[in-house]
Amino acid sequence: MTRLNYMPEDYDAKGQLRLPFFFWLILVLQARTWLLLVMAGASRQQGSDLLALFYPDAHAFWLGLALGVPAAAGLLLTGYRQRWPRLWSGWRYVLGVSFLVSVIAQAIDVSGDESATSPLPLLLMLFDGLALWALLTHRRLRDCFLPASASLV
Repeated sequence: MTRLNYMPEDYDAKGQLRLPFFFWLILVLQARTWLLLVMAGASRQQGSDLLALFYPDAHAFWLGLALGVPAAAGLLLTGYRQRWPRLWSGWRYVLGVSFLVSVIAQAIDVSGDESATSPLPLLLMLFDGLALWALLTHRRLRDCFLPASASLV
C-alpha cells in the first residue's frame, strides 16, 4: 500500500509534484545576468549604461552569463519533466554545481577587491549560498526532481 507524502493539491493534472514558488526565485536569481541583458536590450539607449552600472568588469558579465545558462535551461526543462525524466533528475546537481561555482567566484572577487564599498556582492553571495542550501536540502524540492512514481511512498 502506498501513501502520499503530500496533499493531493500539491500535484498537477499530470500527476507531477508542483514545483515550489521559491524554486522559480532560485532560477531567476541564477539567471539574473540574462535578465539584465534582456532589460538592457529592451532599453536601447540606456542599455550600455545599465550593464556598466551592474557589471563594470566585462569579465564578471561574461562569467555571469555562463553561470546563468543552467538556470535558463532549467526554466525550459520544467515543461519537459515527464518527457526527459533522467535529464530532469540530474539537472538538480547541475544547478547545484553552478551555484557552488558562483559562490566561489564571488568569494574570490570580494576577497580580491579591498576597495569595494558596495554590499551588493556580499548580498548576492549570501543569496546564492542560501539558494544552494535550499536546492540540496529542501525535501519537497528534492522530491520534485525524482521520477513521478518515486514521490509516492
